[in-house]
Amino acid sequence: MVYPFGEGRQRWIPYLLVIPGLLAYFIVALGPSLATSVYSFTDASGIAGAPVNWIGLDNYDEFLFAGQAARDNIDALERTIIFSIVVTIAQFGLGLLVAILLNQGLPGTRFFRTLFFLPVILGVVIQGLIWKLFLYPLGGPASQILDMFGMYSEFLGSQNAFWWVIFVQIWANMGITMIIFIAGLQTIPLELYEASQIDGASGWENFRFITWPLLTPSVNTNLLLNIIGSLQAWTLFLVLTGYRPGTQVLGYVIYAQGFGQTGGVNAASRQGFAAAASIVLFFLVLVVGLGTQYLLNRREKEIMG
Repeated sequence: MVYPFGEGRQRWIPYLLVIPGLLAYFIVALGPSLATSVYSFTDASGIAGAPVNWIGLDNYDEFLFAGQAARDNIDALERTIIFSIVVTIAQFGLGLLVAILLNQGLPGTRFFRTLFFLPVILGVVIQGLIWKLFLYPLGGPASQILDMFGMYSEFLGSQNAFWWVIFVQIWANMGITMIIFIAGLQTIPLELYEASQIDGASGWENFRFITWPLLTPSVNTNLLLNIIGSLQAWTLFLVLTGYRPGTQVLGYVIYAQGFGQTGGVNAASRQGFAAAASIVLFFLVLVVGLGTQYLLNRREKEIMG
């Protein structure tokens, strides 16, 4: 019998080298995930010394079915889906458009590529603080511009705050989508465009029959990253709006419940309830992610063979 890693003790060396990585993965990722699923069946508060009782499905029942609070949670769930759809479509479309424009080799391409990617490296909190200062109603640059025209808007203080967070989310992450598309565009042979030009193909036909099919790997990557990332996004809501009815998404509900940041004077930490909400979000991401991946893989097989 031929062993792939040698004979005797040598064949065990690769498996031994994998063990530290598996342990680190269990401690950092898998372990906390399993603990979260267990905590979701308890009334854990996160307070040191406080008793933890097993309450079964009560957290899930409260989250999904118990009165007005459950309706607010369902609203947050729906808002999460709306947020994901709008962000994914806009970020995907803008990233593709900008990538195509920057792939033309025009003057200033490097400058604009850096400019569009710059927000990505700032970090979510810095991104949020920049826009919070810009949209500040009392003396912020946006309000000063409106004052010049005799207009006034609270921006983040109104129900439109949800859409402003969507705008900032797109601004902050479009650079990643752009870079992935640029990488994909640069793998397409120029000979294909030259041949199509000889045949008299228009710009739209070039995009439809050459660029779009051959960008399939980049399209799949961007769609999955955009969908999953937007479903899990919540930090911008924390920085820009705070916990306010009509604006929070499911990820923010989880944070606020887990750390007692729901806005009440005596708001208590409910880490068991937050764990149950995070499991709901996990299944949402799992179902949407697997469904999207299945459809994208089927499309890729049809196009690429």
